[in-house]
Amino acid sequence: MLHELPAAARPREKLLSRGASALADAELLALLLGTGMKGKPVLSLSQELLDRFGGLAGLMHADAKVLKSVKGLGPARLAELAAVLEIARRTLQSRLQRGVSFVTPDTVKAYLQLQLAHLDHEAFAVLFLDAQHRLIRMEILFHGTLTQASVYPREVVKHALTLGAAALILAHNHPSGVAEPSRADELLTQQLIKALALVEVRVLDHIVVAAGQSVSMAERGLI
Repeated sequence: MLHELPAAARPREKLLSRGASALADAELLALLLGTGMKGKPVLSLSQELLDRFGGLAGLMHADAKVLKSVKGLGPARLAELAAVLEIARRTLQSRLQRGVSFVTPDTVKAYLQLQLAHLDHEAFAVLFLDAQHRLIRMEILFHGTLTQASVYPREVVKHALTLGAAALILAHNHPSGVAEPSRADELLTQQLIKALALVEVRVLDHIVVAAGQSVSMAERGLI
């Protein structure tokens, strides 16, 4: 239990003295769970959950049926956890969609972690932006193994024109857990940049997303 830990290591005391940002993900989750189970302290249980679901982002998108199968999560705990995770998910999504200008890679990465990191299959998404780089809509346009042959530039162009987008950000996930752009990703990006330039829509970035990490191709100098 949390009260069995040394005072300096207790998440509650640490939060009150240093602020919530000083806590690790497992410590925040431990505060929510409150207690562990026989033979497993609450911090160990918290870390086990994070490892199993791929961090907080994965936990936020975990299916209720899967959560029910986790030993140590009874009905009351499960209900509390599900409610808090849903509040967090809705809050972040609402904040990022409410007229926020997507001008920094960190903002985009936070949004895409929420949307794509939990998927167990590869998906290609486009964030369509207005002239002030505010989000108009995000759409997942393609699923499966992504290549130049499976992602159709004309579909991206058609959606951009329909939505009146002035710019866009490309994104796809790597279910393998490694957010590293491949040579195929680079070639696909250049193909899309050329196609969209014909209708005066600018490609600002291409973000590769994996659980807990994202890579901006623009930051890498690849765009």
